[in-house]
Amino acid sequence: MTDPSRSGRPGPGDRAASEPPAPEPPASGPLAGLRVLDLATLFAGPLAATLLGDYGAEVIKVEHPRRPDPSRGHGPAKDGIGLWWKLLGRNKKTVTLDLSHPDGRDVLLRLAAGADVVVENFRPGTLERWGLGWAELSARNPGLVLARVTGFGQFGPYAHRPGFGTLAEAMSGFAAITGEPDGPPTLPPFGLADAIAGLTTSYAVMAALHGRAATGRGQVVDLALIEPMLTVLGPQPLWYDQLGHVQPRTGNRSANVAPRNTYRTADGSWVAVSTSAESVAGRVMRLVGRPEVIDEPWFATGAGRARHAEELDGAVADWIARHDRAEVLAAFEKAEAAVAPIYDIREVMTDPQYQALDSITEVPDDELGTVRMQNVPFRLSATPGAIRWAGRPHGADTDEVLTGLGLTGAEIDALRTAGAL
Repeated sequence: MTDPSRSGRPGPGDRAASEPPAPEPPASGPLAGLRVLDLATLFAGPLAATLLGDYGAEVIKVEHPRRPDPSRGHGPAKDGIGLWWKLLGRNKKTVTLDLSHPDGRDVLLRLAAGADVVVENFRPGTLERWGLGWAELSARNPGLVLARVTGFGQFGPYAHRPGFGTLAEAMSGFAAITGEPDGPPTLPPFGLADAIAGLTTSYAVMAALHGRAATGRGQVVDLALIEPMLTVLGPQPLWYDQLGHVQPRTGNRSANVAPRNTYRTADGSWVAVSTSAESVAGRVMRLVGRPEVIDEPWFATGAGRARHAEELDGAVADWIARHDRAEVLAAFEKAEAAVAPIYDIREVMTDPQYQALDSITEVPDDELGTVRMQNVPFRLSATPGAIRWAGRPHGADTDEVLTGLGLTGAEIDALRTAGAL
């Protein structure tokens, strides 16, 4: 059953396949009434706007008339329709506007006058060159929050370099500690830094809006992709500052606790085991037939166990290798030890815990019928978020949004003729 505090959507199987998509529900959620202009592309800025839209904000996605958001063309497509965009563009109205065109600039300023948030990720100075910098935007709307997401921030020696998540993953220290000890630094096969930056940007916007509630004035959010990655890497700067310690690559092992690794089962599957707590580590070692190590003085600390990772890992790997995955999971659950199967996306889609949480939910879509995607990322008991629609076609809402600004049909046609739309 779908959790109404999560999505407000029917669960899988609740709607007949032949039934047309339901009408779009009105915006609800704790951010209903906020208006967000999403001027950003690939991927952190747009994700931040998506997260705000998930909880009720009206998000207007502004794309260039002749160069749509590149995410529409990233990854697999069905019938020529980019699937990544269906996720990233959900809950967004899409309009086309050439911000470098004088008429496009004027329309954007009119939109910004009635907005609460603008999200952009152009290189520093680009909006200023178009006459759309903070001075012009805040003059039109003193309460506006401008979120600026770039690779390296708005100032400093690298500010004008092109920046992508891969560079943040490299420069933050993440890649240096990821991979096997004798292998190369390893980058993630997905947009990790962009996703972390998107989550952080949405938090920063909410902090700025809370500040506005007290002062009545907006402000600029300056977020560099390279910084949130530093936060999630934990105490490494402190370790180096105080001890000169540089964390090495350890593969799937942890430098701080053991046993912690991935292990192959007798039927060729894989599981992951974590033992951050000493009590859990003890349960695991009893389960695999090595209870005597629990009484060793070094076993009492994570660092001590990490120094004996070869012995502990070997014992766990040997035991798991003699049992099928189902047997391993059942035995660990009975022992109250921490284990998880290593899934690919096929198993994620059918796992009963994800189904109970409605983590992958059904969304009606005018182009593809019904699509399944990640649900909104957390549940609120009183003011839940919702996916109201998947990503729309390029410019699908341009006329509606501009008519809402008071432009006539003739004025909209003239803007199109001039190349501003």
